[in-house]
Amino acid sequence: MPTESSSPRAVVVGGGIAGLASAVALRRAGWRVTVLERAADVREVGAGVAMSRNAVAAFRGLGFTDDDVAALGRPTWAAGTWDEHGRRLLTVPATPQVRSAVSLVGVHRRRLHGALLDAARDHGVEMIPGIAVTEVDPGEADGAPAVVAGHVAELVVGADGMRSAVRAAVYPGHRPVYSGYSSWRAVVRAPQVPDALVQYWGPHAEFGLMPVADDETYWYGYVAMPERTVLTDELGTARERFAGWPAPVRDVLAVTPREAVLRHDVHHLPGGLPRYAVGRVVMVGDAAHGFLPTMGQGAATALEDGLSVGLLIGAPVADGGRLAPALEGFDRVRRPRCRGLARAALASARVGAHLGGGVPQTLRRGLMRLVPSAALSRGAQGAMGWTPPAPASPVR
Repeated sequence: MPTESSSPRAVVVGGGIAGLASAVALRRAGWRVTVLERAADVREVGAGVAMSRNAVAAFRGLGFTDDDVAALGRPTWAAGTWDEHGRRLLTVPATPQVRSAVSLVGVHRRRLHGALLDAARDHGVEMIPGIAVTEVDPGEADGAPAVVAGHVAELVVGADGMRSAVRAAVYPGHRPVYSGYSSWRAVVRAPQVPDALVQYWGPHAEFGLMPVADDETYWYGYVAMPERTVLTDELGTARERFAGWPAPVRDVLAVTPREAVLRHDVHHLPGGLPRYAVGRVVMVGDAAHGFLPTMGQGAATALEDGLSVGLLIGAPVADGGRLAPALEGFDRVRRPRCRGLARAALASARVGAHLGGGVPQTLRRGLMRLVPSAALSRGAQGAMGWTPPAPASPVR
């Protein structure tokens, strides 16, 4: 392991979940790490996160304990899906095997981000807010160093989200597109009704509820809407849009303060990037593969990516290995998995919230009732059964 003064240097662009996870993982591997964040303050303004088993595995891989996981939020599970009239579409049997496969931790996004930020600072990561990246020289993997915002580095991690400036510099032809949907979100002080993640699907809409603490409930309303729609009353419009939906939906909207409501247009990056590494730049999180939120895997894959940066790139290079094969190994491991999840998210959207009304709703209701519990377990295992890779061996 090199000494601190001779350790390789990484610059992480973006102080969100993917960026902080990458920073912690690289620092634990012995790198000197600087995080550049565009905002004047490194903070998170999101709402809820359903941390599935793979997200928890990645979080633990970053050095967090079971107590740290417990402090994040509320243990729960994905209980199933109903239609906009409250009729069962797909429910999770109460068997231990199936319930374990869809186990979750309901988390307020700010708590997850805060835990990662504290860990980054405790590990000695340098945080520089208020830096807008406009140009990136990716360098050469085994040659010239990379340069970003005046910082010279052996590695640049592009973790700056769906509208990534790093991606625009190294992959200018790959831009996110609007999904046709917008999403309201809020975390409110409310009884846990229900005590699990439940989802309701209707024509061109979806509503979900999940406990994130003993006295907090996260909800989201995902609906078809023209891009950049301006609403004068976000909460009032959400209440009107879901007025005829089941009681749990109406009840949580009724106790939601107006100031708690956020809304964002949902974009995605169809197909993701053709490669996750260019020169000395590696892309992670939404910057690399931003997919639709219909599988609930955005934060999970951000954590997976970040940990994998440390295990597959940071560890072998810190042990004297070349960067080029380490970057190739990261791409070889991460890109197929994230592309598979992106395809699954798109398929879920097509049979879920993106499905129109009328006959398609009737057909879906009949078909989903035929899904066996074994298929649920297999599907959950494919998405959520991920375990961290072993640290890569250095290639000299």
